[in-house]
Amino acid sequence: MTALEGPQAAVRVALAALAVACAAAAALGIVYTLAAAVLTGRFFGRAPAPAAGFPAVTVVKAVHGSEWGLLRNLSSFLEQDYPSPVQHLFGAHDPGDPALRVIEELRNRHPKADITVVADPRLHGPNRKVSNLVNMLPQARHDVLVFSDSDVGVARDYLRSVVGELQRPGVGLVTCVYHGQPDPGFWPRLSALATDGHFLPGVVMGVALGMARPCFGQTIAMRRATLERIGGFAPFAHHLAEDHAVGEAARALGLAVAIPPFAVSHACAEKTLASLVSHELRWSRTIRAVDPAGHLGSALVHPFAFAVLAALLSGGAAWSLALAAAALAARLALKVRVDRALRRGSRDVLLLPLWDLLALGIFAASFRSSRVTWRGHRFSVDRQGRMSPVPHE
Repeated sequence: MTALEGPQAAVRVALAALAVACAAAAALGIVYTLAAAVLTGRFFGRAPAPAAGFPAVTVVKAVHGSEWGLLRNLSSFLEQDYPSPVQHLFGAHDPGDPALRVIEELRNRHPKADITVVADPRLHGPNRKVSNLVNMLPQARHDVLVFSDSDVGVARDYLRSVVGELQRPGVGLVTCVYHGQPDPGFWPRLSALATDGHFLPGVVMGVALGMARPCFGQTIAMRRATLERIGGFAPFAHHLAEDHAVGEAARALGLAVAIPPFAVSHACAEKTLASLVSHELRWSRTIRAVDPAGHLGSALVHPFAFAVLAALLSGGAAWSLALAAAALAARLALKVRVDRALRRGSRDVLLLPLWDLLALGIFAASFRSSRVTWRGHRFSVDRQGRMSPVPHE
């Protein structure tokens, strides 16, 4: 054996071991993916709880900027098939925010709608959305409160279904899963793939296995009394994932968080690769902060990328190529299942391998730092999910 043969052999052994580890991760991910496909079908196959009555509702929305689909998404809340009064409460920090012009257009289109607008610059912590909600709540008139982000679109029976779930015994809060609705362009389509191919089935799988405790800002419905018992929104003004924290506060009261069997739409608006990566990194690092075990386990949603790594590390061994084909087939099966559950045709199938490879890189990068960028501001996030501004460097 020459002087070089020893190190070269060690490198070959290390590469082979890494290939086997990636192959094992891919194999487990294939099983996970197929199970997620089955459970997603079952989740959306249920029926929402029927409402026993229709109390008056206040829909609360913080707005910021004029998003491409803002008018369409806001209009979906004003076009509800709901037989009782609905107050629509909108709030912005800046009286000149362009989103408020969109709300004026809403008034013109729906002159009979009960619309209240609050423009208040006060900040109660680094989470500007929470500050907005705190400023708006004194104007909320009804005892059933439905909080929803401005980039959410819903079906006409949304309020009926949410109120029905809230009326179930023991339920103190209702939240909703969501699917991606891409704005025009290439990068929004990749963003929607991230939502539909990783987030949505991951939540369904986590809930089915009892390993996830979700609560999403796309919908947080509760009674005013519940909100008062958790101290309002002010205690969450330093949380990056204030929606998760609100859900945990409700559970701490012994109340259940219900998830009805339908998905609302979430606008995917990232117009560049940089904005897409920044958004996904913020989401991934948020999950790592509030649920480290769940974040680590989410490695299983990347079977195709791990299989490709196994193929590269093994020098293109036949078994690794077969594993990559099986992983891609499983991912395609999950996508078809999600699309059918959402009652739409499959779209952007050819982009799936590209997104899966990019997603694994983002997942790996999420371990490098606890810093995130949100609305142009940089924050560090501690283990409790609380954020603090990062000084300009």
